[in-house]
Amino acid sequence: MLLVSDIDRAVEFWRDRLGFTCEVYGDPPDFVTANRDDATVLLALCRDASAIVPNWKLVDKTWNLYIRVDDADAIYAELQDRGAPIDYTIYDAPHGFREFGTQDPDGHDIAFGQPLRP
Repeated sequence: MLLVSDIDRAVEFWRDRLGFTCEVYGDPPDFVTANRDDATVLLALCRDASAIVPNWKLVDKTWNLYIRVDDADAIYAELQDRGAPIDYTIYDAPHGFREFGTQDPDGHDIAFGQPLRP
């Protein structure tokens, strides 16, 4: 679950930039499920934006979310076409994944990675 400071802005990002289907809950809205393929991400409204602290601010180079995919290059190209901000470009990481990262409007680092095959 990721805390977000603005539900509408979060839905726009996950839907339009990352290609997820979003369902919004609450009146007024305060919770979202974002789904794409086998990945489900939960988003909860945090009315105090200063309370949202992305993991990388506590431990350098630490994601909030890592999504395993079958074709990292295709997802990378798609997200670029959708205008998603690219936090770090696609590369073969030493831990055995081909991956890249993006960052949501609240500063959460989100990585997409595909296991490398020998």
